[in-house]
Amino acid sequence: MKNLNKINSLLFLLCVTLGFAQQTPAPKQTKDFAIVGATAHIGNGTVIENSIIVVSNGKITTIGPQATTPLTRQAMDIIDAKGKDVYPGFIVANGTLGLVEVDAVKASDDLSEMGTYNPHIRSIIAYNTESKVTESMRPNGVLLGQVVPRGGRISGTSSVVQYDAWNWEDAAIKMDNGIHVNWPSSFSRGRWWLGEDPGLKPNKDYAKQVKELSDYFSESKSYNKGNKSELHLPFEALGGLFDGSKRLYINANDEKGITDAVNFAKSHGVSKITIVGGYQAGNVASFLKQNDVSVFLRRIHSRPELEDDDYDTSYKLAKKLVDAGVLVALEPSGQMERMNSRNLPFYAGTTVAHGLTKAQALQLITQNPAKIMGIDDMYGTLEVGKSATLFISEGDALDMRTNQLTHAFIDGRNLSLETHQTELWKRFSEKPIQED
Repeated sequence: MKNLNKINSLLFLLCVTLGFAQQTPAPKQTKDFAIVGATAHIGNGTVIENSIIVVSNGKITTIGPQATTPLTRQAMDIIDAKGKDVYPGFIVANGTLGLVEVDAVKASDDLSEMGTYNPHIRSIIAYNTESKVTESMRPNGVLLGQVVPRGGRISGTSSVVQYDAWNWEDAAIKMDNGIHVNWPSSFSRGRWWLGEDPGLKPNKDYAKQVKELSDYFSESKSYNKGNKSELHLPFEALGGLFDGSKRLYINANDEKGITDAVNFAKSHGVSKITIVGGYQAGNVASFLKQNDVSVFLRRIHSRPELEDDDYDTSYKLAKKLVDAGVLVALEPSGQMERMNSRNLPFYAGTTVAHGLTKAQALQLITQNPAKIMGIDDMYGTLEVGKSATLFISEGDALDMRTNQLTHAFIDGRNLSLETHQTELWKRFSEKPIQED
């Protein structure tokens, strides 16, 4: 009896362990395959009806219309996708997936570090590939993302990962390619809980805060031009901004802050600049275009911030920037941002209802973020020679009513689309709620 109890206890522990274990990443592609008959949405504005896509060793080797692109290889698997759609894997910009698992559990939160200036903090080494939240992105076609630290004036360094890996080294696509700065707000709201007027008022410390940041950049630039006799890790990390190997991502939302932030970066010789958030970026769209500044646009599904703003300000901002020629990608930061990252395609779909074409909306979460992050040589569009990071959907992937993936691939590896969420959905669908 004692032995039986021990066995039962071991079996219980094993079940619990397996229930929380990492889903096994897909194995490397070993056999060529072709996707035949689908409508291929290339990601650069082009759409190919009744297409053929051939994948070998994780890369696209052939893509074109079926009528003019005959299959010449026999030893390959054929995926019949007639009546379905093929898309490049969607890319989350300015995300924190893998840095927090459960907000209320401190041990699973590795979102930020103490201190004000942390350019040397590397988010990639804190990235958790076993995250159940990250795993739940794949059924909506979200296959890649930027891992971004939060907090402080300079939060740290971001990296780009793919969402199916054993460890962070395997997940990394491009490491330490961007520095993230939180620009001082030129306005602040009164603390109503202390009896202050909750309305907006000028930030009296704005000039001081900007000067402190400017002095920090100046010291770093001097350090990187010197002989570096003593290693200074934070200054070392900023060096890539001045030689063009890293991009500067500046969180700024108000018109003055955006303009000041761009002028600040230019004055310090930073050439690669992206505004993150950009709530009032539409007011300075021509200025951003003129200075070759891209935008990671704040979550589309959000309310207006100012009393005289249109109710649909957030919905139509993407079109305003795209029409001005600004390179724009969507980002999901805000309340419950990790969970909401899976809604990225539906944010893009909302922009279609407010003026963009479906091809333009798709670019906001494929080609454009890939360009800004510097991974467009391999990801973001379906082209010969690029990574076969793509998926097949039974309907329009930007429409939550029809987005239904049947296959998904990262570098040609056939991913599992089963997650704890799809399992829950199946259980509930099998047991409909009984009405009284």
